[in-house]
Amino acid sequence: MHIDGNYRGTISICFVSEALHCIRERGLDGDELLRASGISPELLNAPQARVSSTQFGKLWHLIARTLDDEFFGMDSHRMKVGSYTLLCHSLIKSDTLERALLRGLRFFRVVLDDMEGRLVREGGLARIVIDDLPRPDERAAGKPPAPRRAFAYGTLLLMLHGLACWLVGRRIPLLAADFRCPEPRFSDEWRGLFSSNLNFDQPKSGIAFAAEYLDLPNIQNERSMKEFLRSAPANFLVKYKNSASLTARVRRHLRASTPAAWPDFETLARQLNHSPSTLRRRLEDEGSSYRGILDDLRRDLAISLLSDSEKSIMDIAAELGFAEASAFHRAFRKWTGSRPGEYRRLPAGPAQAAVH
Repeated sequence: MHIDGNYRGTISICFVSEALHCIRERGLDGDELLRASGISPELLNAPQARVSSTQFGKLWHLIARTLDDEFFGMDSHRMKVGSYTLLCHSLIKSDTLERALLRGLRFFRVVLDDMEGRLVREGGLARIVIDDLPRPDERAAGKPPAPRRAFAYGTLLLMLHGLACWLVGRRIPLLAADFRCPEPRFSDEWRGLFSSNLNFDQPKSGIAFAAEYLDLPNIQNERSMKEFLRSAPANFLVKYKNSASLTARVRRHLRASTPAAWPDFETLARQLNHSPSTLRRRLEDEGSSYRGILDDLRRDLAISLLSDSEKSIMDIAAELGFAEASAFHRAFRKWTGSRPGEYRRLPAGPAQAAVH
């Protein structure tokens, strides 16, 4: 058995909190949306907590339907429900990634008022640059646009990058990601989603990648687009993570087998054609360790199994290689700051059109 059959990765509770910001601003019931997504509201009090990509995808859609806004109320103009599907229809016929991105950026100029993107190609480098535009109150006061929320920049760039990766059927490695805002508390999550080269308080927000990717053909069609839309937007946050690091390579290697078959460090080094000392040093250079990778992978798999399967906690503990359920409980509390039962307390509720 391979982990990939059940494992889709997890998402920081910080992103859940950021997504709910617009709901709280409007005085709506965020807890009701969380419960309908199968997420315990108590997890918001555990900074280390994470949710499954399936849960976050449900929450994303519920917030969008509640506000009739697929951009979480972060722009003066609502991105009404159905906009993203219309975007995909508008660019699916593009023959190259460059033409698709140009169409996509034109689309966002139509549906958003406070930000617009442009594609810049200079020699071997391509950049998607986000320009801030004055909001109505800023325009009336003659003020320049203030920096937007970090989550607004990140959401727009994730949408564009996720679309680009899907269109060409591979992750497009990002050389850098710039943000015209202070560094948020969830920046470590962005290093996995964008690039280890993150820069904040910059003149412009945007991402940079090798220009050669712009010439790749669009390999998708109407049929594959329907499947893509069924799993959007959670697929942006887990499928196209930064995969170039050695840490990511080790995770992929481990996911090819069950936790019971995971090798010790010396065996892993041999399997990856490294000496133990070289592997340890290279992981340390990335701020990682084999023990940390094992814990993170067990944590993510545990959250996915607790949230998206009917397996008992005892069975999940055994599948993750714990001899006793009590040991699993202690480890899970250390990983997430919460109990395994927090992820089983609330079954996913029915989707709702709005919260009153």
